[in-house]
Amino acid sequence: MDHILKCHEIVKTDFVRGRNCTLVDSRGRRYLDLESGIWCTALGHNHPAVSRVIRAQLKTISHLGTRYPNALAEEAAKDVLSITGIGEGKCIFLSSGSEAVEFGVQVLRRLGEKPLLLTFQNSYLGSYGSAGKKRPDEWHLLDWTACDPSDPTACLEGIPFDRIGGFVLEPGGSGIGFVRFPPSALVVEIARRVKAQGGLLMANEITTGMGRTGKWFGFQHYDFQPDVVALGKGLGNGYPVSAAAMNGEVAARLEADDFHYVQSHQNDPLGCAVAREVIRLFREGKWVERGAATGASFLEGLQRLAKKHSLVREIRGRGMLLGMEFGPHERFSAATAYHALVEKGFLAGYYPAGNLLRLDPALTIARRDVDRFLACLDGVLEAAEKT
Repeated sequence: MDHILKCHEIVKTDFVRGRNCTLVDSRGRRYLDLESGIWCTALGHNHPAVSRVIRAQLKTISHLGTRYPNALAEEAAKDVLSITGIGEGKCIFLSSGSEAVEFGVQVLRRLGEKPLLLTFQNSYLGSYGSAGKKRPDEWHLLDWTACDPSDPTACLEGIPFDRIGGFVLEPGGSGIGFVRFPPSALVVEIARRVKAQGGLLMANEITTGMGRTGKWFGFQHYDFQPDVVALGKGLGNGYPVSAAAMNGEVAARLEADDFHYVQSHQNDPLGCAVAREVIRLFREGKWVERGAATGASFLEGLQRLAKKHSLVREIRGRGMLLGMEFGPHERFSAATAYHALVEKGFLAGYYPAGNLLRLDPALTIARRDVDRFLACLDGVLEAAEKT
């Protein structure tokens, strides 16, 4: 990979095929993918039904100008509005999660008419724009982990809600992969105060949507309905399509305000066809419910390992979003565990700043594969504790 710009660690493994949770490299070696790509192949790699839809749509039309959305975009919008609980509203289809979040942020900024937006300090909202930079003149950042667990809303007293036009919630609380979930009472009270001041609510569902947390969307673990929902990753099961969905009031205000937005792949027929098929497969296969059940079993397995191995500090999880945090150790860390697992044919995420292994497998992962991984991880931890 001499001509690929190195922006992060690159593991020198050349994957050439994938099916469900299995990846195969150019030497024929098989790996179990516990990250589902970058958390997006929620139905597994190379799903045959999604591939069929892509091939069929390529034979008709894949791209149109932004002035010409076709019927697929309208039907996909109705599907997205249905699963998000928004109902009557409008959607725009884009190409990436970062773009969908930044689009939603600009909507809040335009309609909120106040200088600040509020989000949690460790939220990852995107790779560019206002959402990516989170400048202090545009954002108020709250470190919810510093709040009193017995009364988390007490830490809201210093927040200038009269200057905040919107609240952007990352419902997984994953904060650069840390797999932390903010208290429900805190989220609900923030939402209440923002709405009381005329602000808008937005959920960033790029990593938590499409069944990842055991519900269709992460915000559904909290008692509020966002005005805007940003979707990505899982909506295309690996195909680059994202969406921003908004309720009817927000859409009407935008259109009355002469809002303009143009992007080269806006409402493309191919992306919309894929999104429709992914939603159909989720519904017919009941993958949100099935993924929640597998995730609960996976969490129990990780908790058993935590009781057995002193290297493990904490297990956190919700649905199929799971994390294992390690305590400080001279010769062992999340990076150590990651590389040992890769050598044994298992791909997990790891975050040095949190000393954490993150597991985001496809909802379609087989229980026997979960058991294989747990057995391997058990062996890695046991070997480390003997050194």
